[in-house]
Amino acid sequence: MQAPPSTPRIRITADEINCLLYSYLKESGFDHSAFAVCKEAKLENSPYFQKHIPRGELIELLSKALLYVEVEVHWKTDSDSMTTTCKSGFSLLDSHVCSSEPAPIIPIPAISITSLEGKSLAESTKRKASPVASDGPQEKRSRTDDMELDGPSESKAKLEANSRPMSPEPGKKALAAKAPKPRTQGPVDDSTDPNAILLLPGHLSEVFVCAFNPKIPSLLATGSKDAVVKIWSLPDPNSPSGFAPPPEPPVVLDFGTKDGPGDLTSLHWNYDGSLLAIGSYDRVLRICTAKGQILFQHSQHQGPIFASRFSPSGRWVASSSLDGTACLWDVQKRLLVRQHKLHAECCLDVDWITDEIFGSCSANGQIHILSVNETDPLKVLSGHKTEINRMKVNPSGTRLASCSDDATARIWNVEKLGGEKDGIPGLSSSSDHVVVLSGHRHSVTTVAWCPYQPAGTSEMIATSSFDGTARFWDSATGECLHVFSDHRRSIYALIFSPDGQWLATGSGDGFLHIYNVITKQKRWSWFAGSDKPGVFEIDWQQQEDGLNRVALALECRQLAVIDAQKIPALRTLN
Repeated sequence: MQAPPSTPRIRITADEINCLLYSYLKESGFDHSAFAVCKEAKLENSPYFQKHIPRGELIELLSKALLYVEVEVHWKTDSDSMTTTCKSGFSLLDSHVCSSEPAPIIPIPAISITSLEGKSLAESTKRKASPVASDGPQEKRSRTDDMELDGPSESKAKLEANSRPMSPEPGKKALAAKAPKPRTQGPVDDSTDPNAILLLPGHLSEVFVCAFNPKIPSLLATGSKDAVVKIWSLPDPNSPSGFAPPPEPPVVLDFGTKDGPGDLTSLHWNYDGSLLAIGSYDRVLRICTAKGQILFQHSQHQGPIFASRFSPSGRWVASSSLDGTACLWDVQKRLLVRQHKLHAECCLDVDWITDEIFGSCSANGQIHILSVNETDPLKVLSGHKTEINRMKVNPSGTRLASCSDDATARIWNVEKLGGEKDGIPGLSSSSDHVVVLSGHRHSVTTVAWCPYQPAGTSEMIATSSFDGTARFWDSATGECLHVFSDHRRSIYALIFSPDGQWLATGSGDGFLHIYNVITKQKRWSWFAGSDKPGVFEIDWQQQEDGLNRVALALECRQLAVIDAQKIPALRTLN
């Protein structure tokens, strides 16, 4: 009698572990440590050294190991049920103790450890660039914190279905598990017109940022990890052939340098679409014309630039940097007006409140409100426990939203900042009302105001997190109106359509999901592909003539442009 084939055994080698560790160190910005591991482990001779290791792979594998441990701990051998009352979490370094009370959220500290290159770890997990010469989330956007997360019960059920039983039951033959067929790039549904999606494969590295020109609908700017900006002239989707004819070759601006990484982190057009502000890891602020001609460039910052934004009139540009400063630039005079050296740690974002007042946020959990006419801050907003990743001002310029690694977002009243300063410099007024949005289980990385506000209702706001969810909130009460939990990895991008009818999210799992804001139902999805699947940034363009397009900056080195007019599910709201 022939013995049944043995179950394939799991094989893990030290060589594989060393390659994973090397990849993690590169992603985190520890180039010297990675170099040491490479040489001591002789990874150049390893058959795995040239294999593509997805960003955050070590973290993801550890996360899956914790999920298995959770199942193992809670599985009762004398019962056919799971322990469902435990709400205590699992961690790599602490022993698990079951509890019916949820464990308090421990804020993720703004890590101040730096590599020999002087780059902050906080930056490596947030910015879309290589913290050193590699990841940025690699992905902000390195996303070394990119984890596959599910709710406790869902995780257990999924693992139980996929992993149990681990050996054949007595008297039964083991069934050979068929590997699932990889999903191909494209729409999740079968009815989308193939001509609705235009793929532009011109970049040679991951595409981190994209921005439609606000006045010249055919122009789209993109920036990639290899320090290249491209300005595309897109075909008219209303033509009979739609996206069928490929666009003309783009205008290419190559800022590549041998001195260090040049990942593109920020692209922002001025109000009339004539100028483009460019932020980069090479520390240089650049402003170019719509035709790609450099109008101005300056290397005042001593660290990577994370954000560069025009004021509403286009007269000023504000920039933020890893060096802890925010710079104010006069566009017409092409000069630096002032460098605010106020933040104790890296300055992660800036946004304009009026044409003369802007805010900057930092890894120390503070927001500084600054004026183009003042050296000192008009106000300092404190409350976040650790680094603030993004800040956005509402369309009316009266309220500012911020999101942080402390797993919260906050809404601040900034309506009367043009008046007198606080009585005590550097302190926010005790009468200021702050709305705290609590509910995420991990760092909140993106925040967006909804342009649509039904009569008699409060402004709505959306947040997304490394916990893989996006949330919809009432900005006045702080009530969570809905949780979107379709993604299985960290969400990198979140945007409302300009008319406020749709919400789009993009994730490290490769999916773009578009939701109806009113019904809060998912209406359409698109998958970026199994190889390097991350969706790093989304921009949405709508014009009065019916033009309705969505651009996606992709890890797979492509740019996707989706013509929403050709997607039936996105033409109606019901």
